[in-house]
Amino acid sequence: MIPSSFPAKEEIARLTARMLLEIKAVHFNADEPFTLASGLPSPTYIDCRKLISYPRIRATLMDFMAVTVMRDAGFEAFDNIAGGETAGIPFAAMVAERLALPMTYVRKKPKGYGRNARIEGAMSEGERVLLVEDLTTDGGSKLSFVDAIRETGATCAHTAVIFYYGIFPETVPTLTAHGVQLHYLCTWWDVLAEARAQGSFSEATLNEVEAFLTNPRPWQDARKKS
Repeated sequence: MIPSSFPAKEEIARLTARMLLEIKAVHFNADEPFTLASGLPSPTYIDCRKLISYPRIRATLMDFMAVTVMRDAGFEAFDNIAGGETAGIPFAAMVAERLALPMTYVRKKPKGYGRNARIEGAMSEGERVLLVEDLTTDGGSKLSFVDAIRETGATCAHTAVIFYYGIFPETVPTLTAHGVQLHYLCTWWDVLAEARAQGSFSEATLNEVEAFLTNPRPWQDARKKS
């Protein structure tokens, strides 16, 4: 069913942060930082994949994503919803259901046999495709998916995520330079604000997380392993 209720963006951000905290998808640890895929340390880690196990929360968030892209991009802006392998696939399926649109998914690389395809499902030349993922950090990983979509002759000018780090200044310029607009539900700043309101972590931990969010690169450079 296509959602017809449009909460304010600020309320969507607050409730999304609250849900992520409620299911313990948010992890803060300043004493023993996590190692990100880039190899750099971080006192924060988020596991959006966990959302698929919570029906009420995932349904609400997918309603939020559907109304966000309709409000920001247009009510008839898309012909196809594509999920990025692998985390984006379930969320793309749920958004496609809400918008009553076909769903496809994009492989990270050709599978190496058969058609050697990167696009699974039916995607046609000229279709306007929305790329759905769970999160984005600096935006770089989205570009390969966007290029694979465009190679079919379809267009991809929008990507939607549940969670956007919101701390790296290059993210939006990177996507914009590639002709892609970013839509998201909440950022680390929203999560930090809700964590403070709830007292979810110690004040010392929250202060260290805030120091990281304010200046992430220097924080990482000071703590990365040689």
